[in-house]
Amino acid sequence: MGMYSVDEPRYADIGRAMAHTGDLVTPRLWGQPWFEKPALLYWMTAAGFRAGLGPDLAPRLPVAILSVLFLAFFWWRLKLEWDQRAASCATAMLATSAGWLAYSHVAVTDLPLAAFFSAAVLLSLPWMMRQDRSDLTAAAACLGLAAMAKGLVPLILFLPVLAIGWRRLRDWLRPGPLLAFSVCVFPWYILCTIRNGSAFLKVFFVQQQFGRFRSAALQHLQPPWFYLPMFLLLLYPWFPVLVVLPAKIRNDPRVRTLAAVVVFGFVFFSAMANKLPGYLLPLIPPTFALLGLGLSRARRPQIAVVAPMLLLGALPLISAIAPQILASHTSIGTVVTGLNSILWLIPAAILGVIMARFAPKQAFGTAAALAGLGFLWFQFATFPAFDAHGSARPLWLADHPQCAPPLSRETLYGLYYYAGGQISACPVLDQSGTRVVR
Repeated sequence: MGMYSVDEPRYADIGRAMAHTGDLVTPRLWGQPWFEKPALLYWMTAAGFRAGLGPDLAPRLPVAILSVLFLAFFWWRLKLEWDQRAASCATAMLATSAGWLAYSHVAVTDLPLAAFFSAAVLLSLPWMMRQDRSDLTAAAACLGLAAMAKGLVPLILFLPVLAIGWRRLRDWLRPGPLLAFSVCVFPWYILCTIRNGSAFLKVFFVQQQFGRFRSAALQHLQPPWFYLPMFLLLLYPWFPVLVVLPAKIRNDPRVRTLAAVVVFGFVFFSAMANKLPGYLLPLIPPTFALLGLGLSRARRPQIAVVAPMLLLGALPLISAIAPQILASHTSIGTVVTGLNSILWLIPAAILGVIMARFAPKQAFGTAAALAGLGFLWFQFATFPAFDAHGSARPLWLADHPQCAPPLSRETLYGLYYYAGGQISACPVLDQSGTRVVR
């Protein structure tokens, strides 16, 4: 699939420019300084280009590798804190959730932020439970890398951890955590400020960091309830498992910490004027940690996985209509064709009931395997349509246009990326063939 959305081709182009120029300090988009995000994702993309990967793989493969490495780390930390069953349930659900899989396929900042922020939270759990300070240096380093992915956001999201353990905050002020955080964060911010002065500070902090909370200039305004359906969509197909969340939150400071991170983050993002679905991604691993723990402790966990099996039956329907919705070409015929796919809900429901009734111990494993296979099928069945409707790659490969026809902003930025830079708009001619000035 080609570069998708407004952000992905721009981030990829900045990383490519860093690889070609060797300047790893000042992000440049089409030759001009561009200070919307910190440099971590750009460095990852630059490494992909330096490794000789192509324009689609170089930005995305580093993100995909980070996603897989985090899943292994996620399982390992949950196993250390609780047990193998809780770790396996949580990791299987996270790895087969719509949100995690979607953002593992695109080169944007949300997954690096989610991976390093969640790693910092997980590494803090021994400190919360047993006053064990041995992992705080690693936690501080991960928090610093999260700040290199998206600025101040992870520091705000981490406040519940510090608030719950406020009596021992001095543990974070020891040389190890302070040095680890400082080494990961301050060199780039200081060098970028020295090279670019107040322009960097104004754009990065005032406009992009603080401005996203209330400013309407960033064009992502959404109502306060926007994240309610988005959160469930990111958890798909596992959001019905929310019914088995751990009940005894007060008895375990680790569970209380994970819950506080999710609730505080959800309220914080909902209060922001500008909202995008990916903003919630840092809350998804802690949520699945809670779901895995709840599912592993439930008396009849097989009941909770019947609904996810049923929801997986909707994947053919989603595959049929999603590309058309993306292109804003949805018609009655498209919807009717998609609704024919809803018949898959029937065998999915039957299988779920059979597994819950006659093979309860295998019910969750079957659901997780079906989710993995279902999303694999979705990728091969739907991504070509996404490419055709949402990417400039087909246009570029077909014609290599030397000027830009009238396109949406998303497709236009993609065309610039594949062209290697901005290209001028195609002239518009009237009926007599005279050029019209636009």
